[in-house]
Amino acid sequence: MMLPTRDPRRPRRPRVLLAVGVLALAVATAACVPAPDPPPPPDVCDAPATSTATAVAVMGPCSRLSVDQIVAWYDGKTRSGTAPLSRAEVPVRDLVALYVEEGKAEGVRGDLAFVQGIIETGWFGFSGRVPPSANNFSGYGATDGTAAYGIFPDARTGVRVQIQHLRAYADPGFACAAPPLANPCVTPRSVYVNPKGKAPTWNQFGGGVWATDPTYSTKILGLYTDLLGKYGLPLA
Repeated sequence: MMLPTRDPRRPRRPRVLLAVGVLALAVATAACVPAPDPPPPPDVCDAPATSTATAVAVMGPCSRLSVDQIVAWYDGKTRSGTAPLSRAEVPVRDLVALYVEEGKAEGVRGDLAFVQGIIETGWFGFSGRVPPSANNFSGYGATDGTAAYGIFPDARTGVRVQIQHLRAYADPGFACAAPPLANPCVTPRSVYVNPKGKAPTWNQFGGGVWATDPTYSTKILGLYTDLLGKYGLPLA
């Protein structure tokens, strides 16, 4: 049986142009449909309800900023010369992640605790009495008039000490035991925090609360305001 042959005078269908046209139509249609909002980064949430415009809570379910956001801000400061290079025993990204993780475990705002660590260590340059090898990021045990300071075996323990000690200041139900702590207690000096929960906001720090510097809270909240401002967020 003879198969029909194509008439050579009949022009071929422009298949390529047709396919390109269909693709362009699909792209244009997709562009008209708004993309769904991306999910929030892990361990990030809105400001805790316990914060107000003038009082910033120590405790909260998690950090307001992600690890990537905090690291980007920190790296920008070192690149601009505003801050020295970190001399911590672990990379800054690992350190920030520890603050976010340990803070979430104890209900303490890890991003704010990281900023406190910056104030205590001079951007983790450790220009004071506490050396980087101590893994002490909060001035823990470095009381005025002595040469003492806390020494911890690794960075996670140093961050955990700071986070748990902050909870002792902010949580009236604090006890150096697990539970109520999420992890084994590593802050024996919490026995000196009396009464427990006496400083639930960062505004109350300084002048003998955590530090003797009367401008301590102003320094921490000022730097935290700068961090939030990079991402268009208000202090809360």
